[in-house]
This record gives sequence, C-alpha cells and structure tokens, in this order.
Amino acid sequence: MEERELIKHAKKGDHEAFAILFKQHYPFLVKYLIKVTMNKDQAEELAQDTMAKIVEKIHLYNGKSKFSSWLITIATNRYIDIQRKTGKEKDWQKEEANYRSLKWRMESRNEEWNDVLAALTTLEDGVRIPIILKHYYGYSYEEISDIVGLPPGTVKSRTHHGILRLRKELKLDEQQTTAK
Repeated sequence: MEERELIKHAKKGDHEAFAILFKQHYPFLVKYLIKVTMNKDQAEELAQDTMAKIVEKIHLYNGKSKFSSWLITIATNRYIDIQRKTGKEKDWQKEEANYRSLKWRMESRNEEWNDVLAALTTLEDGVRIPIILKHYYGYSYEEISDIVGLPPGTVKSRTHHGILRLRKELKLDEQQTTAK
C-alpha cells in the first residue's frame, strides 16, 4: 500500500496502517531529532512524543506537504515548546556530556561523526535547526519557514549567519586562504 493510502486508512482509525507509517518514518525522525537535540535519549523520547501527537492529529494532515515534512514540523514545534518550558536554564556540563556521549556512540558504531556535526553543537537551536533542514535535508527556505514558523527572510538570515559562524568555527576561510 502506498503512503497516501496508508494515511487515508490511518485517518479512519486503521491501527495497522498507522503502525506501517510509524515503522517507515520513525528512523528518519529520530535521526533528524538527534541532529536537532544533540542528545540521543532526548531525540528518541521526542520522536515517540511526536508519533503520539501524530496519532492524535492525523485528521489534520491535508496532504499539501510531504508527510515527512509534516512530521518534522510537529517534532520541531514539540522541541521548541519543550525548550521554552525549560527556559534558558541549560546546564553546560550536561550538554557537554551529552555531546561527548553522542559522539562516542556514533564513532563506536562507525557512523559518521565529523567536524561539521561537532561545530553544529556550538549554534543555538534557532540557527541550528534551519541549517540542518536546508543543508542536510534539502528543504527550501519556504518549507523551512512553514516548519519553524518564521518568515522566509528570517530563515535565510539565520541560515546565512549560522553558516558564516560554522565556517569560522571550522576555520574554513583560513584553510582556503593558506591553500591559495
């Protein structure tokens, strides 16, 4: 059964169709949320929370965007809501421990961990999320605007300035200058 049919059946309360959609999209959602949260446990918890929200809100899916984009929108909004609730009380040591743990897990499984991912941890959520959506997942500025609920100009600006900060963090400009 193709995705459109699965969604149609899920909207009618078909639990099997929903289970198939869940199975198809859950790994993608977790990978996205790991990049956003920089915390595997939080990403998995948030993915489960998002899927629970999808069960509740599937009737609102109108098909104007890809189902995966709709999932990302809900997951991103859930993450932003959680961040707002916890406020700016981020414990630097805990964040650093999560970063090291995530890096170790990925390296121990021979998964890709590179300087860019490490540099992404230096950016705040409002900059990191648009960069991930644009340059890792290939969404347009308009799609990202819909996902994060910001004007396209703000998304472009945050992405541009974030990339400049990443280039500086990775010292790419210096490497290009010395290579010439």
